[in-house]
Amino acid sequence: MAVRGPLAHIDLSVGDPDRSIPFYAALLGALGCRRVRSEHAEFAGERPRRATWAVRHAGGAELAIEVRPARPESRSQRCDRYAPGLHHLAFHAESRAAVDEIHARVAQAGGTVLDAPADYSGQDGYGEGYYAAFFADPDGAKLEVVHEPRTNP
Repeated sequence: MAVRGPLAHIDLSVGDPDRSIPFYAALLGALGCRRVRSEHAEFAGERPRRATWAVRHAGGAELAIEVRPARPESRSQRCDRYAPGLHHLAFHAESRAAVDEIHARVAQAGGTVLDAPADYSGQDGYGEGYYAAFFADPDGAKLEVVHEPRTNP
């Protein structure tokens, strides 16, 4: 049995939706994801508690990314990418210029820049032309935007 298409969805728990939803709106909008509207009460109004974005890949498969509030007892915790679990998420960008533009938008939207856009070609684990920026969301989750001609021509 084979996997059909890319990932189906990613759900991100956040400490403060009022900070995180605008941050992810800037990031995911810059990446070409569209906001998915819902009549469900948690998704509606001027201060939604949840939000979803989606992007359709070649072949028709859709990836959805949802931001939702963490449980009340966990909302003050920060992400620890060196603990068991997810280390970081990386998103393809269509060009080096797109990496630069997204980096600027993320910084304006409250992201913490970890590493400004740079060419990582020749460094251990990086392919030729690997151009990326790294940043953290409002809860400290590490994110990357990358253009790598070999895997995303």
